[in-house]
Amino acid sequence: MSARPVAKRGQVIGLLGGSFDPPHAGHVHISKAALKRFRLDRLWWLVSPGNPLKENGPAPLADRMQAARAMMDHPRVTVTDIEAQLGTRYTAQTLMALRRRYPGVRFVWIMGADNLAQFHLWQDWRWIMDTVPIGVLARPGDRIAARMSKAAKVYARARIPGRAAHTLGRADAPAWSFVNLPMSDQSSTAIRKRGEW
Repeated sequence: MSARPVAKRGQVIGLLGGSFDPPHAGHVHISKAALKRFRLDRLWWLVSPGNPLKENGPAPLADRMQAARAMMDHPRVTVTDIEAQLGTRYTAQTLMALRRRYPGVRFVWIMGADNLAQFHLWQDWRWIMDTVPIGVLARPGDRIAARMSKAAKVYARARIPGRAAHTLGRADAPAWSFVNLPMSDQSSTAIRKRGEW
């Protein structure tokens, strides 16, 4: 297991969770965009032990960590297996544990628009929305589904316009911002199907 990432009180830390099975250029693109558009001090890739919403388990964690570190080389991005260290399985559990261990740090959950479209299926999704700001980055083909999603409708009043996305990290939850970007259409699923992982 890797060392726990370092964060100082008052910093805005973006959290990009996922199985990263495998990590790819789309993850790198989203990360760099999130740092810039949401004015994050740092971003952590939370390489999860497994995704509760997926039937088949991912490749071994050590392999995914090694691949993620080889893919993401940026001074403000940390690749971490902290979920495995904490023993958390769901995003809400991870956020609870991180908030206890890093008092005074402002966490922002980062996700692609495809995740917002099915966010209401996540365990304790309302608690997540009510607890941390959420930065949503558009991916090709997911914009309409995301904007029409249950989470987007329920929390419509908490939406920060894309032109003000830089304020997200300092906003009090519930707060979310949807940013349209020219996105990479790469996906881990497609890479696995092609037999490249």
